[in-house]
Amino acid sequence: MSYNEPPNYGTPPPPPGGGYGYGGPVGGGDHPQGTTILILGILGLVCCGPVGIAAWVMGNKAIKEIDANPGAYTNRGTVNAGRICGMIATILMIVGIIAYIILFAVAGTVSFSTS
Repeated sequence: MSYNEPPNYGTPPPPPGGGYGYGGPVGGGDHPQGTTILILGILGLVCCGPVGIAAWVMGNKAIKEIDANPGAYTNRGTVNAGRICGMIATILMIVGIIAYIILFAVAGTVSFSTS
């Protein structure tokens, strides 16, 4: 070791320990129906429109519970995404039903002539 190098005292000490024993996660946990609402909303969009109604209704209820006690739940975004997917699925289902009604009404008024 030369005189120009700083002395080497070994490795630095490890950082202080984490917060063990302080209770649950900061800000509470996930809402118990959050994942279910998201899955129902996605299924409503992809394959089964009426399931979107359930996601919409359950999402509204869960959002009210989260807003009533904001420190208890951390997954408001997941619940809101499932609720919005449920809204879109329900609206698309209603538009599809209206389109079928119009299609059948127009098809019923058209007369086919055979000569």
